[in-house]
Amino acid sequence: MTQRCGFVAIVGRPNVGKSTLMNRILGQKISITSRRPQTTRHQVMGIKTEGEAQFIYVDTPGMHIQTRDRNKAINRFMNQAATQALRDVDCVVFIADRTRWTREDDVVLDKLTHVKAPVILVLNKVDWLENKAELLPWLEQLQAKREFAAILPISAKHGTNVPELEAEVAKYLPEGVHHFPEEQITDRSQRFLAAELVREKVMRQLGDELPYQMTVEIEEFRDEGRVVHISALMLVERAGQKKILIGENGERIKKIGREARLEMEKALGAKVMLNLWVKVKRGWSDDDRALKSLGYDLD
Repeated sequence: MTQRCGFVAIVGRPNVGKSTLMNRILGQKISITSRRPQTTRHQVMGIKTEGEAQFIYVDTPGMHIQTRDRNKAINRFMNQAATQALRDVDCVVFIADRTRWTREDDVVLDKLTHVKAPVILVLNKVDWLENKAELLPWLEQLQAKREFAAILPISAKHGTNVPELEAEVAKYLPEGVHHFPEEQITDRSQRFLAAELVREKVMRQLGDELPYQMTVEIEEFRDEGRVVHISALMLVERAGQKKILIGENGERIKKIGREARLEMEKALGAKVMLNLWVKVKRGWSDDDRALKSLGYDLD
């Protein structure tokens, strides 16, 4: 049989379920998730090989309007990372949220104007719709927005219609040799995943209290076989944020560390010894050089 292999960009505005969809397709957690918009900050590849077909999905940061409070270097980086993922892909999965269309959905639609690859529009979270009859007239309205290769209602969380989406994507995989070994599921390192898991736990616990001026840097990642030693530095921009992150008597940071460690052990298949620190690094989220040194690099 002929091998097929293709790149599939998963795009959409913040918080529509892009990472949840990729994790669902892969059957395991590669991209972190939370209820907070802009949890994903990097392009993350998820690789699924089924027989002669290899799907290379690219999860992207949510495309967003850069307002005064969202016009820092990190916001520009996220928009550039999402836009860059559209280059040279074989198919695009554009995710929107049920019957809610916003200005940021229009931003995504505008970015797709010059994309030659087929675009599949996915309406996520349809399990939340109380009146399913609303869908049909809404689908007709969406068809007028551009020529989509297909429009599919799904639930990324529960897997509804996800196999149908994968079958649709498979139509657009070109003939070609596989780029990755069959057992590989991401291009990202274990070190990267460890940093993201810490950040996920912070986002889930402190989404409203701690603004987006927080990132995680892995200072040590030592694999000794049965035990992996990880030291992670959480960077914030102000002393008040550091205090929030540590919590009273260090309870908050202990809880973050405990939850992150359990997820790491599941992902790495080994016991994890995790040490967490918090450090104030003023202005890092609006400093291109600082961002690059922290791994926010489009190359």
